[in-house]
Amino acid sequence: MEKKYPSSTKVVVVGGGVIGCSVAYHLTKFGWKDVVLLERDQLTSGTTWHAAGLVSQLGPTAAVTKIRKYTLDLYKKLEKEVDHSAGLRINGALSIAQTDARWQELQRQATTAQLYDVDIKILDKDQIKKNYPIMYTEDLKGGVLMPGDGAADPSGVTHMLAKGARLGGAKIFEQSPVETILTKNGRVSGVRINGQDIECEYVVLATGMWSRQIGEKIGVSIPLYPAEHFYVITEPIENLSPTLPVIRDFDSSTYIKEDAGKLLIGIFEGKSIPAFKDTNKVPEDFSFGEFPENFDHFEPYLEKSMKRFPVLEQAGIRKFFSGPESFTPDTNSLLGEVPEVKNLFVSCGLNSIGIGSGGGVGKVTAEWLMTGHINEDIFNYDIKRFQKFHSELGFIKDRITESLGDLYGMHWPYKQYKTSRNVKKLPYHDELKSFGACFGVSAGYERPMWFALDGEKSEYEYSYNYQNWYPSVEYETNNTLTNVGLYDLSPFSKFEIKSDKAYEDLQRICTSNIKQEPGKCTYTHMLNKDGGIETDLTVVCIDQNHFRIISSAATRERDKFHIKKHLSEGVELTDVTDDYCVFGIFGPKGRFLMQDLSSDDFSNENFKFANSKYIEIDGTKIWTQRLSYVGELGYELYVKTSDSKNIYEKLIEKGKKYNLSNCGMHALDTMRMESGFLHWGHDISPEENQYQAGLNFTISYKKEFNFIGKEALEKIKDKKIDRKFAMFVLKNNEPGKPLLLHDEPIYKDNKIVGRTTSGNYSFNFKKNLAFGYINNDYSDDELLNGNISIEIEKIKYPAEIIFKPLKQTNFKNS
Repeated sequence: MEKKYPSSTKVVVVGGGVIGCSVAYHLTKFGWKDVVLLERDQLTSGTTWHAAGLVSQLGPTAAVTKIRKYTLDLYKKLEKEVDHSAGLRINGALSIAQTDARWQELQRQATTAQLYDVDIKILDKDQIKKNYPIMYTEDLKGGVLMPGDGAADPSGVTHMLAKGARLGGAKIFEQSPVETILTKNGRVSGVRINGQDIECEYVVLATGMWSRQIGEKIGVSIPLYPAEHFYVITEPIENLSPTLPVIRDFDSSTYIKEDAGKLLIGIFEGKSIPAFKDTNKVPEDFSFGEFPENFDHFEPYLEKSMKRFPVLEQAGIRKFFSGPESFTPDTNSLLGEVPEVKNLFVSCGLNSIGIGSGGGVGKVTAEWLMTGHINEDIFNYDIKRFQKFHSELGFIKDRITESLGDLYGMHWPYKQYKTSRNVKKLPYHDELKSFGACFGVSAGYERPMWFALDGEKSEYEYSYNYQNWYPSVEYETNNTLTNVGLYDLSPFSKFEIKSDKAYEDLQRICTSNIKQEPGKCTYTHMLNKDGGIETDLTVVCIDQNHFRIISSAATRERDKFHIKKHLSEGVELTDVTDDYCVFGIFGPKGRFLMQDLSSDDFSNENFKFANSKYIEIDGTKIWTQRLSYVGELGYELYVKTSDSKNIYEKLIEKGKKYNLSNCGMHALDTMRMESGFLHWGHDISPEENQYQAGLNFTISYKKEFNFIGKEALEKIKDKKIDRKFAMFVLKNNEPGKPLLLHDEPIYKDNKIVGRTTSGNYSFNFKKNLAFGYINNDYSDDELLNGNISIEIEKIKYPAEIIFKPLKQTNFKNS
């Protein structure tokens, strides 16, 4: 029978798995009743139906933990509200460690969990054996039990959410494959289904592993690809405890859970198999689909499971499952509005944690769609963290062979991917390599992270303690402080606006009073309407009605999207990131080096801080800015990419006289912390406002233009803030003992009062240094004289607050 679709609706959600049903439910819950969900076949028929259904609370960041905690709470509550079982079984989950490094990692997670009220118990191997005698434990260092974790029935959860959506007013149509997404003037206008058009204002793609190829049809980049995921279910096992927790045996790449008197054994192996590799396409009619058995691939992990659970040696296999599951380049989900088509949102790429995150992901997607922004630090889920090349087949298909295994691999600090490398190489890459560069990836660029000293290997040796690159950073930061360092800043995002409306537009979307005098640089922020910090950037006036905007490398697509969204009609934003390589010349001898390179005047009187101008080096015209992200006298040289190799060689040649050193990003990050400079994505985000971050000096209430977020700031500017940015040093100051990173609890008198956002060891000042936010309940004297500590791996380290940056160089006036 032909279905009767509405001719129009406000929102169309495409996809009837757990995510699509969650989005539809939350839209109706938050008041948008005019919602249509279209499923090409039956609800759950894509990949939801075969999910293991694991539900866990703790995530890698505060925002992700909130998503997971909300999901579990929602499932418990909604079961009663709509009278439909989610099949929840809260047996807990036990993560176990076989190595010292894994044990450190688990104890770090247990420490972070305290920030979010996640109940965690640390067990030694004897306690594990006593509680779960079915397990072999002699090779274990210990385990972390989360009693509130468990598992749910994927079908039950999905149909429960669908029932809730219908009760809220949503219309759900199965057997309704969307033929195409309709657009008009760069925005969503509707969808076509079975030859019929449904007009709509918004479309949400919750289409799982099909999302990449759906996006490709309309020029939208959605970087995910399915890999083959495996699990087996045993025959019934006698006397198997129905309350056995989910066992995450990370070092064996396996998870094991009780399943109606049987054991389910699943794997997240180190090198996965891309699915559909012959065609590189997910078939449109792939429903409740499975792949042929691949026992050779699974067998090594089954053997490891038999060691952990000796009872498996006598158990038969009832079911061998192999099916597709989509993965993203960094094993984080894809949420938010895509940059290519207005009002087209994605909610996909769940990397095998769709059931455990489904409720929260649906909530975030609905809120984002309804408000146009999200007031949480959700950047690591925002699809705009990626660029076009990330969804190209050659890149994504290779990357997911690694990213699947990353779920259970070691989550080392500073870890770099091995697959899909060398996408963007600097013209002088080989020269950097010859000087000992160890490269990391930044927005696709191969970027020097540190330079090996004589005789050392330029390779990371990962650790949760002392870093093998510390000697390099000690040399690079000290040489920058005493001589001059050369830093490659090329991946920084660079955009240009040329228009007679440019100045007015920038004044409207920036909080600072933007200078329109050619050569002037303005440090500023852009906010959302609630006052959250959306971007952290510098605006440079190149010429009359010509401005350049510089922001961080990682936020290129996100910042571009935000700026474009608020520009006047007809004003174009041009991305010039790849047109220029940028050299940072930082250090007290930088001026002497520049004077040797160019006949231009670099004196403080004629080239002041936050000014810029064209100079000439070796016949090449170069835009140069006197700025510094390391807190030393500095110049940033914007060199056309085609000229950059020659200029790099000139810098090296002339720099020998001043003991110039190549310096990497670890040195830059260390020195920016020594100087008290904050970093968007770590220390600031839409979760913070400028008053909380101590950045209210970038707010101009006096300028004639009302900027976005001004109204929200005016409501809070005279009120006491609830939390504030703070800097700390540990009283124990050995490098790597401990390793400060982020999301470590900050205590005052044994009470958690905040969390860290950045950490580094300063060799220049011999200090373990941390940034963070604390509750604004204490006076400066109370903080100075209080018992402050920072907890890492369940050990509290005495700390003290500092009210000024470690480095007090007068670099702006020298």
